[in-house]
Amino acid sequence: MSRLRSWARALKRQTLIVYYAARDPRTPWLPRLLALAIAAYALSPIDLIPDFIPVLGYLDDVIIVPLGLWLVLRMIPADVIADSHAKAEAAAERPASRGMAAAIVLIWAIALVALGLWAWHALRR
Repeated sequence: MSRLRSWARALKRQTLIVYYAARDPRTPWLPRLLALAIAAYALSPIDLIPDFIPVLGYLDDVIIVPLGLWLVLRMIPADVIADSHAKAEAAAERPASRGMAAAIVLIWAIALVALGLWAWHALRR
């Protein structure tokens, strides 16, 4: 289990490095495009293989995203990677804002209550 956690942390760190490298003006356009495509695929609810299919659903995420990150990291210049790595390490050490997390949860709760009230009134008619 700890091996899986360390792999997930490394993947998160690499994602941050690619994010900062894609925003760097020294990064060529092809790695930028590929970085955007990988990020969009990783964050998109639409996959090549739907996630509800047992084992195979997550297999594409476990293979495509790490391979894409590896390819992008190979295409980006070393000095950009070094600068992006430093930025990613600094970002990872920053504390998470509990106040902002509470504000987001509160906004979602208010939205759900409003939606529930609207549905209740709509169904009563």
